Amino acid sequence: MDSHTLFTKVSPLKLFFIAAIPGSISMLASALYQLIDGVFVGQILGETAFAALNLAMPFVIINFSLADLIGMGSSVPISISLGKQQTKEANNIFTCACLMIVGAGIVIGSALFAAAPLLIRLMGADGTFAELAVQYLRVYAICSPVTTIVFACDNYLRICGKIRSSMFLNILMSALSAVLEFLFLFVFGWGIWGAALATCLGMCVCAVLAMIPFFRGKLLLRFCRPQFRFGMIKQIIACGSPNFLNNIAGRITSIIMNLFLVRLGGQSAVSIYGILMYVEGFIQSLLYGMCDSLQPAVGYNWGAKQFSRVKAIEKCCFSASAILSALAALVIFCFPAQITGLFMKGADDAFVTAAVQALRLFSLTYLTRWLSFATQSYMLAIEKPVPASVISVSTALFFPVILLLALWPLQLTGIWLNFAGTSLLAAILSGIILKRFLKTDHNAKMHI
Repeated sequence: MDSHTLFTKVSPLKLFFIAAIPGSISMLASALYQLIDGVFVGQILGETAFAALNLAMPFVIINFSLADLIGMGSSVPISISLGKQQTKEANNIFTCACLMIVGAGIVIGSALFAAAPLLIRLMGADGTFAELAVQYLRVYAICSPVTTIVFACDNYLRICGKIRSSMFLNILMSALSAVLEFLFLFVFGWGIWGAALATCLGMCVCAVLAMIPFFRGKLLLRFCRPQFRFGMIKQIIACGSPNFLNNIAGRITSIIMNLFLVRLGGQSAVSIYGILMYVEGFIQSLLYGMCDSLQPAVGYNWGAKQFSRVKAIEKCCFSASAILSALAALVIFCFPAQITGLFMKGADDAFVTAAVQALRLFSLTYLTRWLSFATQSYMLAIEKPVPASVISVSTALFFPVILLLALWPLQLTGIWLNFAGTSLLAAILSGIILKRFLKTDHNAKMHI
């Protein structure tokens, strides 16, 4: 089915199942490489390596954040341009964005490789703990010129209607990374750098496979002679800013959290925080995949001025996000010990007890997380980057830091409650933004 027919003719509910379910599976498979990474490192290399991985992970994600800015920022104007039947403009944005991602990977990767020892030392780590974190970070930095484009390809394939191709590619990336990591750690007996190398190799292979159809000119989007314009770059940055700011702000928050955790509870507290981050990454991948996979359809119909169809698609998105979040909260609350056991084999009773308490407090997050997530995705899809950025930065940085200070008397318990408090505040903010938008935006008021 071509993109025009899929986005404009298929019923919204059927479109949701065609796009959102494979999109969620796709992002879930993509997130599994991080989950498997944490499980293998924790089970095979031990708690110190697991803590080192989680200490380095915020910088690894920062390494991908600029590519995500460009990839997501370009996908929105590409979809809207296609909805307006401006194919040449869409192809030019696509070509320029790919070149920008590769260039950013070279620059940011080089900077992180050089600064890795200093960054980890500033986090308060030393000895073997610090050495392992540096090794892990530097492997990602070396590979970043190739690996960073893989997530942008995911967006571009969905824009071209290749939703299943995107899903299978992400499944392959997860499976390949898992097999290589098992081989490197369990069979070859390599250290933490082998875990990072396995993931990077899986991403590199899938990045190359994803780009082949575009180079062959077989898809809706095609490479052309790039024409960089200030207005186009500004548009890409504006549309990509919510996700970029979320990544950067979220990693700054993680760094701040780790600074407190190292001092409050040492490696054990960092490890528990790492477990929460893996669980969050797993659930958010489902939410992100579902909402993100519908953005091309929303943007296309917004560009084509089919506003009632935008409303119908977004109703499906908000409803499904609420259901998924409620199920996630229930599972985390009921099975905290089993979740802890995935990452920490043979952990002592004190660690398990602390982790169970943290996970149960953390489960409250998903009672309200869906509203801010779906609202941010909606605002981004229709080129409303300012409200999307406000939600993003508030959720990732402002609210957590404010609550970190407010809940400081509770120490570690306050940190575990931080997630639920942030989610509640973000839901309130998102409700206000959504209500104001529906009242003031002419298109929303007339058609939505």
